[in-house]
Amino acid sequence: MSYQVGYFVGSLSSESINRMLSKALTRVAPDDLEFTEIPIGNLPLYNRDLDGDYPAEARALKQAIADSQAILFVTPEHNRSIPGPLKNAIDWASRSWGQNSFDHVPVAVIGASPSGIGTALSQQSLRGVLSFCNARQMTAPEAYIQFRPEVWSDDGSVSDPDLEKILTDYMQEFRDHVERVLTVLPR
Repeated sequence: MSYQVGYFVGSLSSESINRMLSKALTRVAPDDLEFTEIPIGNLPLYNRDLDGDYPAEARALKQAIADSQAILFVTPEHNRSIPGPLKNAIDWASRSWGQNSFDHVPVAVIGASPSGIGTALSQQSLRGVLSFCNARQMTAPEAYIQFRPEVWSDDGSVSDPDLEKILTDYMQEFRDHVERVLTVLPR
């Protein structure tokens, strides 16, 4: 059996180091995980006035999450918190009341930053939001990746064997988490 995993890259930058991280993660993931990026750059700002008539971009977002069995968040840290576009996407997906797309969905959070603490504060902030959304979070292992440009390649390969092991182990744990959650709460 394979699992459909949607993933969010929290940065809109064309040179996003978290996009590079997402490539590395999908490259080392177990073969039974199939990945689709869920785009967030075209979403208008969330506005409650639109809850009765969601724009096409927000409906597409909710459908992409519904088509996924699990979600992976790959996010940078902006001002010690979640990037605005990612929070906007979560707001659209978790509304309108009673239509929360993340309810019982297995999720994991990871991110990279040039900083020595990686994206620790952003991840903690995102975990609080995902708790409110009733997502089934992988709480361990945590992975706060310090980005060092010299070890990353455009194709998603990394030249540091220790980092590659961390990413590989993380994705194996994510796969196991997805299986455990979906055994109890099938989608």
